[in-house]
Amino acid sequence: MKLDSWLMEILACPNCKGALEGEDELTCKGECGYVYPVRDGIPVLLVDEARAPQA
Repeated sequence: MKLDSWLMEILACPNCKGALEGEDELTCKGECGYVYPVRDGIPVLLVDEARAPQA
């Protein structure tokens, strides 16, 4: 499910405040690079639920 563009404009990474992009999961384009899940069309922006970036 694609997230609305207005929502993507206001969402930010809770860890580093970087911009997010993606559809099925949201990837931080800031310093941390965390990947956040999207469940049933709802972004789960909890650092404890995020995946660390692959090195």
